[in-house]
Amino acid sequence: MFPDTERTASQTALYTPGQRARRDSTVWTVVQGVLAPLQFFAFIVSLALVLRFLATGAGYEIATLSILVKTGFLYLIMITGAIWEKIVFGQYLFAPAFFWEDVFSFVVIALHTAYLWAVFTHSLSPSGQMLLALAAYAAYVVNAGQFLLKLRAARLQAEALA
Repeated sequence: MFPDTERTASQTALYTPGQRARRDSTVWTVVQGVLAPLQFFAFIVSLALVLRFLATGAGYEIATLSILVKTGFLYLIMITGAIWEKIVFGQYLFAPAFFWEDVFSFVVIALHTAYLWAVFTHSLSPSGQMLLALAAYAAYVVNAGQFLLKLRAARLQAEALA
């Protein structure tokens, strides 16, 4: 289940030549490239609205709507990312090259889903909901950082091969 941590130097490349070719030829790479910044924009707007609500008590509805939009982007990017991973690596999730990113993505999804549950069941107060959203957002920032590091590694690998 866990990726082999004792790989040789030749096996540490993020993509094999075949995987790189599939990555570069699939439309799902473009889809991910469009969705990721859209999700980040939704996150920034929503974060500001959530913090405003927590600071002033005003704007619960718009903050909630913004979190729902951000969560929709998260689910969409997770589904399309799994399709991308299947095309590039031959499995929907937990390909060795993205194993830990996928693991942490599930933490992010769990926190966002817990937020949805809290909103729709009214099991937390509005402030409690917003604090849960902040926890989900903190996890999202960590996960986004993981993926940005992978993008940088892929770029460095491509430069080294050129």
